Amino acid sequence: MSDRPSVLIVDDEAINIQILESALRTDYEIYSALNGFDAISLVKEKMPDLILLDVMMPELSGFDVCKIIKDEVSFAHIPVIFMTALDTIAGEFTGLDIGGIDYMTKPVNFDLLKLRVRNHVELKKRHDLIMEQRDQLMRQNSELEASLARVKQLEGIIPICAYCKKIRNDQESWQNIEQYISEHSGALFSHGACPDCAEEQMEKIRNMK
Repeated sequence: MSDRPSVLIVDDEAINIQILESALRTDYEIYSALNGFDAISLVKEKMPDLILLDVMMPELSGFDVCKIIKDEVSFAHIPVIFMTALDTIAGEFTGLDIGGIDYMTKPVNFDLLKLRVRNHVELKKRHDLIMEQRDQLMRQNSELEASLARVKQLEGIIPICAYCKKIRNDQESWQNIEQYISEHSGALFSHGACPDCAEEQMEKIRNMK
């Protein structure tokens, strides 16, 4: 799988796809579709970083395809550049109004096209990074909230026996303090002996000799 950004070219004229592909294939992984239905299928399958979309196509126009893509949350963030011979203010307004990021008229200036593709792909990369960082932060917050919830279970007055140091749990039965804390928090125990207990155990050993 290529690490290069990917571009989906959609045009009902194969020669137009070939021309655009030759201009972009050095820097981008190229996918292509000759109609709107195939374009939508490729968007779902490949999740391209940018779409170059012809407007005037049979059955599904470029405007129709863009509306379908932008209505789906999973694909709405993919930038769409319209490429068309429809050189009218009304056409450009429609393309931008339904979610297109840019609008270029044919014949295309390839130097300008490369710059626009590069800039929009870079903007998408930054968007994807921000979304990834947001998701990571949400996961961390969720883990922190879960940890705090476990800690809160240990808050308040805990009934403990003054002699054996057992704790009375919610079921009104007495249990070892270590077991109680383990069940109510994520704490782990490292066992050892304090100086007083260590001396006491040593004294018992000496007395046994």
